Amino acid sequence: MKRDKGGRYSGIGGQAVLEGVMMKNKEQYAVAVRKPDGEIDVEVDVYKGVMDGNGLKKIPFVRGVFNFLDSMILGMRTLNHSVSFYEDGEAKETATDKVFNKLFKEKAENVMLGIVTVISILLAIAIFMVLPYYITSLFEEYVRNASVMAMIEGLIRILIFIGYIVAIAMMKDIKRLYQYHGAEHKCINCIEKGRPLTVHNVMRSSRLHKRCGTSFMFFVVFVSIIVFFFIRAENPALRVLLRIALIPVIAGISYEIIRLAGRSDNILVNILSAPGMFLQRLTTKEPDEEMVQVAMASVEAVFDWKAYLKDTFGYEIDDSWLEDGPEETEDKEMDR
Repeated sequence: MKRDKGGRYSGIGGQAVLEGVMMKNKEQYAVAVRKPDGEIDVEVDVYKGVMDGNGLKKIPFVRGVFNFLDSMILGMRTLNHSVSFYEDGEAKETATDKVFNKLFKEKAENVMLGIVTVISILLAIAIFMVLPYYITSLFEEYVRNASVMAMIEGLIRILIFIGYIVAIAMMKDIKRLYQYHGAEHKCINCIEKGRPLTVHNVMRSSRLHKRCGTSFMFFVVFVSIIVFFFIRAENPALRVLLRIALIPVIAGISYEIIRLAGRSDNILVNILSAPGMFLQRLTTKEPDEEMVQVAMASVEAVFDWKAYLKDTFGYEIDDSWLEDGPEETEDKEMDR
């Protein structure tokens, strides 16, 4: 069997959560978490997303905005689920919890999740969009050229973005999360390269992937620099307003780029993807085999990888492949 060097698009994606991995396939998603007692808990559910059934979600450059919101909402939901396994069972209900439970009853958790998501988005806008402009405005007295100012703002935005990633990566408690992030990528790469989903095959797969959220955020920063270079305003208040108003446009363009990157392997796409792939070396770490087992459990709960290998690469996997040792399994792959 001959496999594509760049792999084949599978349609599955996911994210790391606390001691686990979430995998999503179409509307179905699974969260696999390594519980404190060592067992793997797998929860499968359906998330249809905001504006479900609306034709806007199929329009290029518009669908990216809704996909971004869906990723944020589902990400917060699954992260909260994983955290619940490690919360202190005797933790007391806070005053805020009591107020929300009284006001919203069974919807209290969803309302709280929505508020946290909105706050997260506002903080991201303030840090990555407004702050670079504010810092750049301090140079207006010394730099009169608008194009140079736009380039300075772009450079500052890149430095803030990279600095943020580096600072997060240096936090001790984040390392295990990034290891699970690596496990998630390795599972997807394993399947998309046409390899049976075994611990051995996953461990030897790359922890970098073109459709990663890190790459998406890089494209957001990169696209924003280009957009703000050509769309300008003289009034300072209007400049800030434009940077906020154009975020959906930037997110839409960025989504189309990363969507193309996940389905293509030409030289131009590889060049565009290179910076994001490089940054993934900071946001992913090599997982151990137990982490890989958790990620595999999440994949298998929502994705029939055997059927995918048959349909995409043209061969079937029988149980003997999975029972063999690493050397025997690899030999059988080579025979194909």
